[in-house]
Amino acid sequence: MKIRMLVSMPEGAVLHGRPWPTEGTEIDDLPTTVAAHLVASGVAEEITEAPPARRRRTRKGGDGG
Repeated sequence: MKIRMLVSMPEGAVLHGRPWPTEGTEIDDLPTTVAAHLVASGVAEEITEAPPARRRRTRKGGDGG
């Protein structure tokens, strides 16, 4: 689960054994349960990378001649 941190913590705070990341930092190497807890508590948001929408191509009809 990839997340983006929404809050900063005081100096010395740790997250999963390392210094707490600054606000806006994207993280994708935390265990899913830890990341989900941070999202549920409002400390982070999940980053979803949806594939770009496919545009449907249409042919414009001519006048037949």
